Amino acid sequence: MKRLFLLVFALIPFVLSAAPKYWIYLKNKDLNAKPAVSPQTIETRLRLGLPASEDTDLPVKNEYEQALKGQSVNIINRSKWLNAVSATMTSEQVMKVREMDFVKEVVMIDPGFYIATTKPVEKAQMAPVMSQVQAASFVKEGITAKDVTIGVIDAGFYGADSSFSLTQIFSNDRILGIRDYVKPGRPGKLLFSTAESFSDMHGTEVLAAISGIDFQDQIQYGMATNAKFYLARTDYSMREYRGEEDNWIAAMEWMDSLGVRLINTSLGYAKGFSDPKENYTPNQMDGKTSAITRAAQIASDKKGLMIIVSAGNEGDDKTWEIVSAPADAKGVLSVGATNGKLWNRIGYSSIGPESLNYVKPNVSCFSLYGTSLSAPVITGFAACLLQANPNLTNKELLSLIEKSSHLYPYGNNFVGYGVPQASRALALAKAPYLPNNSKLINAKGRSCEVDVTSAEPMVAIYRKKNDKDVLSQQVAKVQNGKISLKRQNNEKFTTIDLRDYVIEVAWD
Repeated sequence: MKRLFLLVFALIPFVLSAAPKYWIYLKNKDLNAKPAVSPQTIETRLRLGLPASEDTDLPVKNEYEQALKGQSVNIINRSKWLNAVSATMTSEQVMKVREMDFVKEVVMIDPGFYIATTKPVEKAQMAPVMSQVQAASFVKEGITAKDVTIGVIDAGFYGADSSFSLTQIFSNDRILGIRDYVKPGRPGKLLFSTAESFSDMHGTEVLAAISGIDFQDQIQYGMATNAKFYLARTDYSMREYRGEEDNWIAAMEWMDSLGVRLINTSLGYAKGFSDPKENYTPNQMDGKTSAITRAAQIASDKKGLMIIVSAGNEGDDKTWEIVSAPADAKGVLSVGATNGKLWNRIGYSSIGPESLNYVKPNVSCFSLYGTSLSAPVITGFAACLLQANPNLTNKELLSLIEKSSHLYPYGNNFVGYGVPQASRALALAKAPYLPNNSKLINAKGRSCEVDVTSAEPMVAIYRKKNDKDVLSQQVAKVQNGKISLKRQNNEKFTTIDLRDYVIEVAWD
């Protein structure tokens, strides 16, 4: 540890003096250029009924890049989707670049590089969540995400190649490609053997939650045990700055160009940057402000990508509470975290902004150690469904997972539509209907009694000000097969969570 601290402090003078990073948005593209996508990507899009290519697949104009390089601009990443490049520049360079006739806008990403504190990642105890999402239903059907390729964008994959739970991935050569966007040009395999902090193991834990299985101890941690992977490191654990968003966008575009349809990212951007001026504000989690959110929406709407994102761990932070970017994007599946027993929101799990006209998070599942480990569980879940029905589009898959969840159709901004159930999801993947597991009751006055069938003496309830936004999450007692409710001020709906059944009370 002493050596690590010395390294960090030795880096501070250099880090703080680094040039800021900017987005340089460009005005147009060469419409005669060749789309920068693979034949596999085109084949997949045509099969899903999407255009084989369109203008967001065209590369950034080379002549613009050369003109910027002529001003000694250090280009870091290129985004064909946003028609932009990210670059480090001095203030003098920024002034010159803004005067170029092909430049639409120059926006600062971050004011420099900063050292951030890191926390050790504790080993996840994943067994309870496998039961919660009914993973055995996939096992019974022999569904293991065979022939499904998953992209994982994370902070690091240290020790992945020697992890007992990931042996089957590496022994069968199912890592198809690796890129390090933090230190470009470095051999990808070094991500497995070098670490700068505990956070460099974060992606390894995520991989285990997607597809891990320990044959020696007969413990299954994830559902996609036969999936293939592309891995990308976009987050540098020794500093915290907005500039990592362009790494994430570059990784997503790379994976799309290779035909990847399903991407997990357990990263999010909200607050906590070393310079408070670079923090986002809660009202910017609106599904359209941050570059990373806009890119995620393009991926959903135009590329057919299914992106599964951690909702965030700011639920207990009263100055924030809500989901982080890109979990605010309408087109991504954002995943919160529940308790193991009652399946209601665990305290740290971020909630959805009330300003959104759609439900966030979309779904949730059990995790003691953050939404970083609930999102990959659902990624494995989604991969298994793609094996069951490869013709599902990303939006059909997202809707299917929501509809398979235990609170559907009565979602809320605490846990979304609840915990996905594999048995329901498999039924939906084969047929467009599902037996109704919900009931709507109209109540008048200030109190009512609801007949319920529950083996549990206590159940979770959500008191809501409208059809999605929660006033309070509570626990109700079942007495003689009934739950007694007293209406709160401003309460218009109450959701009673019986796990295998949901009752919605609408107050007149």
